[in-house]
Amino acid sequence: MLPQNRSGAKTLDPRQLQQAFFSQLGDSQQFRGLFEHLPGVYFFVKDSKSRLMAASSSILQRFGLTNETQLIGTTDHDHFPVHVADSFVRDDRQVLTTGVPLINRVEIWYNAQRLLDWFVTNKLPLRNSAGNIIGVMGTLRSYEGSRKSMLPYSQISDVVDFIREHHRGKITVAEVARQANVSTRQLHRRFMEVFGMSALDFLTRTRIQAASDELLETNRSISEIALDFGFCDQSAFTRQFKNQVGQTPLKFRKQYGS
Repeated sequence: MLPQNRSGAKTLDPRQLQQAFFSQLGDSQQFRGLFEHLPGVYFFVKDSKSRLMAASSSILQRFGLTNETQLIGTTDHDHFPVHVADSFVRDDRQVLTTGVPLINRVEIWYNAQRLLDWFVTNKLPLRNSAGNIIGVMGTLRSYEGSRKSMLPYSQISDVVDFIREHHRGKITVAEVARQANVSTRQLHRRFMEVFGMSALDFLTRTRIQAASDELLETNRSISEIALDFGFCDQSAFTRQFKNQVGQTPLKFRKQYGS
């Protein structure tokens, strides 16, 4: 039996009311305007083959494109280094296959200015009217693009800058905490709040991503690179690299190196 309002007339239940409202929308892409006005936030939509179907103007600018038609049908492999694009597509496959969203996934790569940068990605399955998954929709927020919105975490911002500048060498979490003038426990808690990972994990991932670039662009030995980026030896570097990237530094270099 349908509920009644105060006048005694029958009303739709909340779910029916919501469906009735959204069924009136003439343009399914109207909500895109909201994302265009969120500072530091990009959005994208891909089909089941990881081909880009839509994206915010900020992504077009980053790719050097002037209109969205230039983007439609391209993939991450058209815009990023192969090893970076492969990791993005793996995430797409996971969402497409399982239907489980990836929320607040933190990635660390080099930005357009060749500086270490992090961004937070959300990926959710996109379903058709029958409920079948037909693609992936998502957002990402870059560190540089959202610094102003992170003012409450200014100490973390200072620490991130310190790590970006000193990730080569044997800096420790205790040293990083001293830079922020907090205890290691407080630093851990704040990094978990902002990044969803510990300060040690952030430092390790920063080193791994920087070392990845070094593996591909130089002929230096793996042991040299390991020591240069603060790992005690090649074995420790290989273990952490495989944990983060999914393969050993040697296999990574053979697969993606020129």
